[in-house]
Amino acid sequence: MEPIKAMSAPASSERIHDLLIVGGGVNGTGIARDATGRGASVLLVEQDDLASYTSSSSTKLIHGGLRYLEYYEFRLVREALMERERLLTMAPHIMWPLRFVLPHSKLVRPAWMLKAGLFLYDHLASNMTLPKSIGVDFRKHSSGRALKPEYTKGFIYSDGWVQDSRLVVLNAMDAAERGADVRVHTRLTGAKRVNGLWEATLENRTTGQTETVRAKAMVNAAGPWVARLLADTLKIPNSKSVRLVKGSHIIVPRVYEGPQAYIFQNPDKRIVFAIPYEQKFTLIGTTDIPWKEEPGKVGIAADEVTYLCESVNRYLNVQVKESDVVWSYAGLRPLYDDASANASAVTRDYVLDLDTQDGAPLLSIFGGKITTYRKLAEHALEKLAPVLPAVGGQSWTATEVLPGGDIGEGGFDGALARLRRVAPWLPEGLAWRLMRNYGSRTYEIIGQASSMADMGELLGGDLTAREVDYLINREWARTAEDVLWRRSKLGLHLDDAEKARVATYVQKKAV
Repeated sequence: MEPIKAMSAPASSERIHDLLIVGGGVNGTGIARDATGRGASVLLVEQDDLASYTSSSSTKLIHGGLRYLEYYEFRLVREALMERERLLTMAPHIMWPLRFVLPHSKLVRPAWMLKAGLFLYDHLASNMTLPKSIGVDFRKHSSGRALKPEYTKGFIYSDGWVQDSRLVVLNAMDAAERGADVRVHTRLTGAKRVNGLWEATLENRTTGQTETVRAKAMVNAAGPWVARLLADTLKIPNSKSVRLVKGSHIIVPRVYEGPQAYIFQNPDKRIVFAIPYEQKFTLIGTTDIPWKEEPGKVGIAADEVTYLCESVNRYLNVQVKESDVVWSYAGLRPLYDDASANASAVTRDYVLDLDTQDGAPLLSIFGGKITTYRKLAEHALEKLAPVLPAVGGQSWTATEVLPGGDIGEGGFDGALARLRRVAPWLPEGLAWRLMRNYGSRTYEIIGQASSMADMGELLGGDLTAREVDYLINREWARTAEDVLWRRSKLGLHLDDAEKARVATYVQKKAV
């Protein structure tokens, strides 16, 4: 299994790239994919692993944002709903529809408001194929069994689910396979405009080596660091700013049966989701906490855990305790600062700021959400095209599947059935997991194997050496955390000894 050549090839200092992209989250990789597909030469650098921060810390929803209607964000919701439909067809292995159950609480929004909001949600976009919303009587509907008896009425509507960090990796893969140079653990330490070009210094954080590269334009897709990159690294004044908001989630053993998710309204007008997660668990989130400190790795606070437990306990029969939490994660959402007093009311829309002084364009991205990343990339290149002709080609990403997304007839179930026929020796659970993570690329992992013994050492659970080799060679995995928590969520399923075995193997192979 050969590594993607673009992953490791050092760029010659003589070469002039069309576009240097700083940031390996969903926006950066989405722009890299789109620009490379239009024929531009692209270099993307990420200071850590792909999706290390915001893009792996979401609630994992592909959604229009029902609650954004309350803040009159109609354009954003419409765009998000249209993108939801596109994304579900682009990567049906890592994204799928979900039905959301919304109990009505007399303490919060009136039923007529919910009904009106859902009607808009069902009809704002013209391309929607998911089932429409319905009103339900929980005394008769199966979804009511998980709820306390006082919740008798409510609604059910459709949205989508995504494996967020895998979405980022697949965009990077597609970009690299089309010719982009994608470098992880590589930091931009400085850049200046020289003779109408960007001259940038990059540091390989693994080796400590530095390199100077040149590019006709730069995209600042640094997420929580977008303003800091402008002010501290590039020394460029900018009037726009980001508001960092911490969102935290908890994972607990499954607290209800069935494939549905729940959306709960709190007395403070915020909402919290409870979502089936990794077969055995329930994901509960999120919080909205203003963050005034440095961007970087963040963790959940004790009062956030209590808040999330109380939020679901208000509605569910099974009561969740702080001691039930088996894992938690938190991330910083870099929202465009629109001066809203309330963190929940800050716009989830994005702002693209183009600086063309001294010839070399710089596009900085403020805000954005996973659901609209593809459209954001299109808009970014539209904005750059007048000053960077290399990205002026036709938009193309709306109809092209992401790596592994060509799973064939019958959707996921059809693809899984075909895999079971081709490789009947794969344990049922492993076949399901491989198809869910990799889609048609599963066959690249299996290769010529005809038994589990051919898949190499069993490192823990059903994780084989062959799968880890694929993650190292094709998906930029460099540490056990990359493998167990971003490329997968196997960290939830393995014990400490198994995790240590994975770490030893990755350390040995990822050089």
